[in-house]
Amino acid sequence: MKKFIAEFIGTFILVFAGTSAIVVNDLSGGVVTHVGIAMVFGLVVTAMIYTLGDISGAHINPAVSVGFWAAGRIQKKETLYYVISQFLGAIAASVSVHLIFYGHKTLGATIPSGSWTQSFVLETILTFILMFTIINVATGAKEKGVMAGVAIGAVVGLEALFAGPVSGASMNPARSLGPALISGNIKELWIYLLAPFIGAYLAILASRCIRENSDEEEVTSNE
Repeated sequence: MKKFIAEFIGTFILVFAGTSAIVVNDLSGGVVTHVGIAMVFGLVVTAMIYTLGDISGAHINPAVSVGFWAAGRIQKKETLYYVISQFLGAIAASVSVHLIFYGHKTLGATIPSGSWTQSFVLETILTFILMFTIINVATGAKEKGVMAGVAIGAVVGLEALFAGPVSGASMNPARSLGPALISGNIKELWIYLLAPFIGAYLAILASRCIRENSDEEEVTSNE
């Protein structure tokens, strides 16, 4: 139960901090800036990994949890509870943002700026990179595990920097579901619910190609 509570809280903090940064940037005329928003997402992911990593692994992302299930790291039933906890945490966060910044139209929802195909492909690749990083830096040598939070947070911030203006750089179905449901912006939601899972699964396949015994390595922490 502690693992699932940790995932709920971790996802809540991630979505609350990240989407609040977007909303505040909108309301303040761009004071936070795009770079600032990317930094918020990267930093909050890093913080949650070091805060909750020893409890639940700090997945805070359904695509990551499913990725670890595909890699044989967690059981199917546990994965289901992780995903439910993450979605509930994201929804609770978006409800909070809605109450604080009542009247904002998107609440930080991820909405494609171009075609849906562009965002779908981009989100798949972004999640592939993220999951590929997670599955490799969060396992193996002890020193890699110690720096896993920094590496994973850096990837999140990096991808948000260059891809945020195009697809929103979600890489996380829960992060997209919460604000979409509460704000009513659900037209393109399917992109962010499907593409990250595909990207995560492809990352597991790629990891197996370069690490013969990857499924036997111990996970120390992950997003």
